[in-house]
Amino acid sequence: MSEGVIIELFQQAMFHVIILSAPMLLLGLVVGLAVSIFQATTQIQEATLAFVPKILAVLLAFIVFGPWLLATAVDYTQELFLNLNKFIQ
Repeated sequence: MSEGVIIELFQQAMFHVIILSAPMLLLGLVVGLAVSIFQATTQIQEATLAFVPKILAVLLAFIVFGPWLLATAVDYTQELFLNLNKFIQ
């Protein structure tokens, strides 16, 4: 395997990692921002108040986006294995 092929495989893998993690990260970010604004306006500075809504939002994102995440991961894996001989040569 040449260095170019290894770099291409690494780039594809990192792209898919970013795409697959984006829904949970973005939803956690939005909920965290909303909780922070709520805490700033009400002056409630409880640390656990920030964790529970974010955990629930990420869990909800897994449930909502789960089928799409699984289909995307399976498609990438199938494409990788089907083209494996092209990468080895």
